[in-house]
Amino acid sequence: MRELPASIDATLDLLNGGDYVADRALATTLFLSLKLGRPLFLEGDAGVGKTEIANVLARTLSRRLVRLQCYEGLDVASAVYEWNYPAQMIEIRLAEAEGVSDRQQLATDIFSERFLIKRPLLQALEPDIAGPPVLLIDELDRTDEPFEAYLLELLSDFQVTIPEFETIKAEHPPIVIITSNRTREVHDALKRRCYYHWIGYPDAARELAILTLKVPGAGERLSREVVAFVQSLREQDLFKLPGVAETIDWASALVQLDKLALDPQTVNDTLGVLLKYQDDIAKIQGSEAAKLLDQVNAELAAAR
Repeated sequence: MRELPASIDATLDLLNGGDYVADRALATTLFLSLKLGRPLFLEGDAGVGKTEIANVLARTLSRRLVRLQCYEGLDVASAVYEWNYPAQMIEIRLAEAEGVSDRQQLATDIFSERFLIKRPLLQALEPDIAGPPVLLIDELDRTDEPFEAYLLELLSDFQVTIPEFETIKAEHPPIVIITSNRTREVHDALKRRCYYHWIGYPDAARELAILTLKVPGAGERLSREVVAFVQSLREQDLFKLPGVAETIDWASALVQLDKLALDPQTVNDTLGVLLKYQDDIAKIQGSEAAKLLDQVNAELAAAR
C-alpha cells in the first residue's frame, strides 16, 4: 500500500506522476484533505479536470476507484444498497415448503448479508488490502436535495445504517472526492463537511503544459496556436465555453488530420470538436474565426 503524500510538494509530485498538471493551491487543499481525512469538494465548469483528480489518485496510490455517477432521481437503492428481493422470495418459499415455522429466524435469514446488494457508497466502506478506496461522487449537483441529506451521515461518520440489518462503519474512511458543475447550489450542511476548491480554466502557460503532456504528437507551433485560440474563445460570449477536455480533444483531432498549424478552413471544419452548441458554432464560424486566428498569430509573433 502506497503511503499518502507527506507534504504539498509530494502531493504535486503525486499528481504530476499521474500526468495531472496542478497549481499549488489545488495541491495544498488536496494535501490537507488527504492528511486530515476530510472529503474534498471540487467545483467548476465541465471539462476542467475535476473528475480526473480522483482517477489520478486511484492510479498513483494504487487504490480501488469506486465511482458514483449522480443523476436526477438517484436514490438509496441505486447509490447505497438494496435487498435481493427475488432471492429472498425464493428463500421464503423454500422455508415454507420445508415447514419452517420460526418467523423471527426466517426474517433474520433473509435480511442477512448474502441477500444484500452493495452499491457504490456501501462498497466504499468495505476494507481493502490495498488501502481505503477512492470514492468519487461525480456531479453531485445533478441529484435531488433529499439525496444530499442522506450523504450527511456518510460524510460525517463514514457509516451507513441499514434498518433491517445493522450499521456498517468503515474501519478506515475512503478518500472522498465530490465534484459539482454548479448547475445548482449544493447545501451548506454538506459543504461544511468538506474542504472546498474551485477549479477554473487554466492560464495559457498551464494549459500548454497540459496539452504537451496529453497530446505529445502535436508540435510546438500547433500546441501554442490551439491554446491561444481556445484562450481567446473563452473571452467570447458563448453559451458553453470550451474546457481543457475540449482543448485536448481538438488538438488530438488536428494531429489525426496531420495539421502542423491552424488555418481558417481547418478551424471552421473542426469547430464541432471544440464547441458543443450550434449557436456557438454559428457565432464563431467564418469571419469571426478568421479574426480570432489573425489575433492569435499576431500575439504569438509578438511573443517570439
